[in-house]
Formats: sequence, C-alpha cells, structure tokens
Amino acid sequence: MADSTRRSFLARASAAGLALPLCDSLAASQPAVARAGDPQRILVLGGTGFLGPHFVATAIARGHKVTLFHRGKTGADLFPQVEHLKGDRDAGDLSALQGREFDVIVDTSGYAPSHVEQSASMFAKTAKQYLFVSTVSVYDESGDAATAISEAGAVLTIADEEADKAKTIREAVPNYGAMKARCEAAAEKAMPGRVANIRPGLIVGPRDTSDRFTWWPVRIDKGGEILAPGDRDALVQMIDARDLGDWMVHCIENRIMGVFNAVGFDGPVTMEEVLFGCRSATSTPGSLTWVSEEFLAEQKVGPWMQMPLWIPRDGRRTYDNAKARAAGMRFRPLADTIRDTLLWAKTERGDRPYSRTGISAERERELLDLWRKRK
Repeated sequence: MADSTRRSFLARASAAGLALPLCDSLAASQPAVARAGDPQRILVLGGTGFLGPHFVATAIARGHKVTLFHRGKTGADLFPQVEHLKGDRDAGDLSALQGREFDVIVDTSGYAPSHVEQSASMFAKTAKQYLFVSTVSVYDESGDAATAISEAGAVLTIADEEADKAKTIREAVPNYGAMKARCEAAAEKAMPGRVANIRPGLIVGPRDTSDRFTWWPVRIDKGGEILAPGDRDALVQMIDARDLGDWMVHCIENRIMGVFNAVGFDGPVTMEEVLFGCRSATSTPGSLTWVSEEFLAEQKVGPWMQMPLWIPRDGRRTYDNAKARAAGMRFRPLADTIRDTLLWAKTERGDRPYSRTGISAERERELLDLWRKRK
C-alpha cells in the first residue's frame, strides 16, 4: 500500500530527519521539494506532537532553519538535526530563548493568554511574523446556523479575572474557545499587523491519535454491519494536517497576515461521502446502516466522541474558508487522507484498540438490533 501521498510525506520526513519507522527506499524515489527563495529562521513553540511535525518537515525541506522549543516530553527524538531548546511555558520558563532572534515565531502550543503574551513580547522587536494556531472554537455560534461563519464572526469572551487565573494549559482548557480568542488578541497586541491567526477545525491524517477521525477508517476496515449516525447529508469539515502544515509554510514565505478559517474543503462534503470514502479504502466487506439522531439521543449515544464526526442538527455549524483559499490554502483528495490514515493506523500505530472515541463492538451490535426492531 505504498501510495504517492505516503511517499510524499516520506520524502519530506527523510529530508527533515523525522525519526519514524519509514522506508528510506520509498523516500528516495521522490523528487526533492523545491527550496524557498528566502530561507527564514523559524522558532516553533511546540512542534513535536501531531500538526507540528508535518509543518516542520515541510519547513525544513523548503530550506528554512527551524528551532524547536518544547518540554522534551513528547516527540523529543524527532528531527535530530535541528536545534532543540527545552523549557516550560506553564512554569513561565523561556530562559532558553533569552537573547535569541528569529524571523518567524510559530505557536502551536499556546492555550493561556499569558503564555502568548510572554512569547510574542519577547520577540516583538525582531520577529517579522507571529503565526498562532488557534481554533474555530473561538466563535460565538449563537447566530443563524444556516450561515457559514466567516472570520468576521463574533468570538467568545471571558472576564479578565477568569482569563488571568489560567496560568497553565490545564487551567485554560475548560474555557478553550474564549481563551484561544484571548491568545489571538495577545499576539496581535504584542506584534500589531504581523500576526497570522490560523483557525482550524478538526485536524486529521497520519499521526492523529485523538481518534476523532481515525476511528472511522479503522472501524470500516474491520467490516461487517456498521452503524452510521444521523443525517447522510450532514456537512463535514476537516483539514489534513499535511495540508495545514504546508499552508502555514506558505503563509510564512508570503508574509500572509490576518485571521483565517483553516477548514476544508473546496466544496461541500457530507457524512455519507466520508463514510463511503472509508469503505472504498478497504477490501473488507461491510455495509452501512444509517440510524436517526433521534434514536441515538434516545439511546444516550453522545455525539463527537462516542460517535466521531457526528454532530446533531441543533449544534451543527459550518465555517467559511474562502479567505484562506484565496490566500493559497489547498486540499488533497479526501480519499488520500482516508487511505493514508488507515495505512498509518495499521502499520506505525499498530491498529491498536481505540478507547478515546467510538463505541464498543458490543454496544454497536446492540444498537443495530434495537434499530431493526424499531423499524
């Protein structure tokens, strides 16, 4: 199953020194990634989790000089040829960055406004750009559900005293959306006109251990009768981490500033298309049985985590990505994301049992039996 998209990642990973159990012969078969005309000194705050490695691989392959700042707890063995600096934003320890200069700061780990204020202020006099990875969760979604939310949409707010209390990631997460909005504002205040606030929704693809998307390719690959939740035509938006990482590099190379909804796709994609795409990625026989959201609510099956990707009608919102697409954001075929994610799950991840999302096989069978009796 050595497909071209996987080989492309292997080529970037090989160029970047990404420490993964990948086949060098496949990486070597790919043409070199074009080098940037103006290499930048990039500091990545984080960069060793899920999105970060995809961004870093592309940045290094494009010829940029990357420095990683992290706690050394996750992915510390990635990219051994780049500079790694240790510190802890929760503890306010940025001492390893004192006296350093970078052209661009990429913040993938900012949750508390005080963290972003500290790091942005530290480099405000010298850096040309601060790229902050935010979230569409910043939006106040109380408006018309039929209208896609644009970057001009109102964001969530939080009282100053509440925001100031959050000094760690753990303390910021309960007010995730409002705190991310505060982080955006903190970056812009420190570096006015030099900030790119990137608002992704669900980020998916190889290396995603959250299981919020990965569960579906893996479940459908197991075959049999598969419970499909809710409305077939419910719109789904996500972005492949590789596409997001590539576009972040594009934003740096083109000095793109402002606020952007970094979500897919070029056109509408439905839940039915996603699940049939997953079914097309496997040769294991299987069938989809669609059950209503009313039935799922009655059976107390929760959306999103118990039923990944499923959001009931009342809570379903879409986000306008026209601004990001106009600024160069591009999407690979969803089929490639599904195929590559399934391959990663069955090889590098090891197709281990998923516990963070989804329902058990026993619960799924019970629900399907109940649904047939109702029908």
